[in-house]
Amino acid sequence: MSRAGLAGALAAASVALFLPSGAVAAHAPVHKLTKADISDIASHAPDVQHEEAANGNLVPSPTLKNGRWEVGFFKGDRELALEIVDAETGAILESWTGYQVAWSMARGYPGAFGRKVNAPYVWLPLCAFFLLGLLDYRRLGRIAHLDLVAVLAFGISQYFFNRGNIGVSVPLAYPVLLYIAARMAWIGFRGKGQTLRPSLSTSWLAIAVVFLIAFRVALNIADSNVIDVGYSGVTGADHVTHGEPIYGAGQFPDDNSYGDTYGPANYYAYVPFELALPWSGNWDDLPSAHAAAVAFDLITIAGLFLIGRRIRPGPEGIRLGTILAFAWAACPYTAYALESNSNDELVSAFLVGTLLLIDSPVGRGGMAAIAGLTKFAPLPLAPLLATGVRDDESPLPGGAWQRLREVALGRQTRLFTIAFVVISALLLAGPAIDPGLGTFLDRTIGSQANRSSPFSIWGQDASLGWLRDAVGAAVAVLGVAIAFVPRRRTFRQVAALAALVMIGVELILKHWFYLYIPWFLPFLLLALVIGERSSDAPGTATPLRAR
Repeated sequence: MSRAGLAGALAAASVALFLPSGAVAAHAPVHKLTKADISDIASHAPDVQHEEAANGNLVPSPTLKNGRWEVGFFKGDRELALEIVDAETGAILESWTGYQVAWSMARGYPGAFGRKVNAPYVWLPLCAFFLLGLLDYRRLGRIAHLDLVAVLAFGISQYFFNRGNIGVSVPLAYPVLLYIAARMAWIGFRGKGQTLRPSLSTSWLAIAVVFLIAFRVALNIADSNVIDVGYSGVTGADHVTHGEPIYGAGQFPDDNSYGDTYGPANYYAYVPFELALPWSGNWDDLPSAHAAAVAFDLITIAGLFLIGRRIRPGPEGIRLGTILAFAWAACPYTAYALESNSNDELVSAFLVGTLLLIDSPVGRGGMAAIAGLTKFAPLPLAPLLATGVRDDESPLPGGAWQRLREVALGRQTRLFTIAFVVISALLLAGPAIDPGLGTFLDRTIGSQANRSSPFSIWGQDASLGWLRDAVGAAVAVLGVAIAFVPRRRTFRQVAALAALVMIGVELILKHWFYLYIPWFLPFLLLALVIGERSSDAPGTATPLRAR
């Protein structure tokens, strides 16, 4: 695979010449280049000739887009090569084969995701803020510090992604996911593990939070793009405000025809922003998507701070909340999602809301339903959240089956289930009426399950299907089992187990991306910051209880 480019065409030539770099110089246009001319120029590209040597003659199919010809070369219905040719000069600007033919996001276009956040002068300071601000300088050997490094280690994978080398970037993400999953399993099941105890004072952390928020918002306004995910949210919200159905073929514009793959809560969440800043009907700057992304980010930060305040009384609660807010605001991957104006921090905001309401079975049941019907990935958290925190030291009566029955049919589980079902029914009422649940399921879960993507090891190597099935079965068993074990668990353990389940879901996704890190990050931060008991954290810890 190669990406070729020319500064310009040669002054006079009627036969394409090949440059040492592999790019193709076209003849200077003494007349307007026709489709046939463009196809002939593109057919001499080294990548096309290589594919023809391996697969036989390919059929060119040129399409003019924005002053450039995109010439696809087909073998039957398979597009094996793509040449992008300047319409004026006939110069080959780009040449792609393999995954990059169908997936433009695999080509390493600068700024396609995250814009300036990818620049070293932005990315590296953010990493430094995140790591150095959370270190305990008196105990640098704490394993919790390694957990922070693990979050930043996704940057190794991202480095290759930004250069269009997804054959390397995709596999490199999995060791990091597995390490974090192992750490969350240790904390979640054993209830033990070192915590983060930043050496910086609360005042300095609070100042840093204010600075980081201002920087992130300013960067979003000055230099950020709205990817298809944010575009989908705005378009769907426009349908809602005009009484039109969200789901079904032809509902979304041609440049985002599969924008209806998310849950209804996603589109409803964009409604206030679309009403304030109405959609123009085109994929332009989409100011409502910018406003929504900033709001989702700020809500998540505020929610994390409030959780800290609830866990500990007085100044210690303020400190804990400030640490959590700082960790989120300094993490480069939350900035990455914000700069892409995606809906992934909306998922985070709802999940943080679920933890903020952990004391209320009805509250967390409703929030869990909203989170699950935003992007579906949080749905496997329902069994864990249904049973919540269990810190009663006394053993349950009867044998093992009796104890399981008590957990499954206990009061808080029943209340959670009722709230979860009621809110889910309300959110699904619109799609059920028009266009119907069949179409809704086909356009959302069905299309997600059947999509083919090179952004997972499963998509890059079909022979690993058996392993994906095995991992999926294990995640399903885990999701049900943690409703019952461990029998006694603190709020910290619930957070760690939630992170474990979310990472398990991400491990089996056919399409994984760095924007999904914020899905489990709030749980991870809480598991790392909250002490095991009141005796092993500053101040008097009072973990949230589930009544």
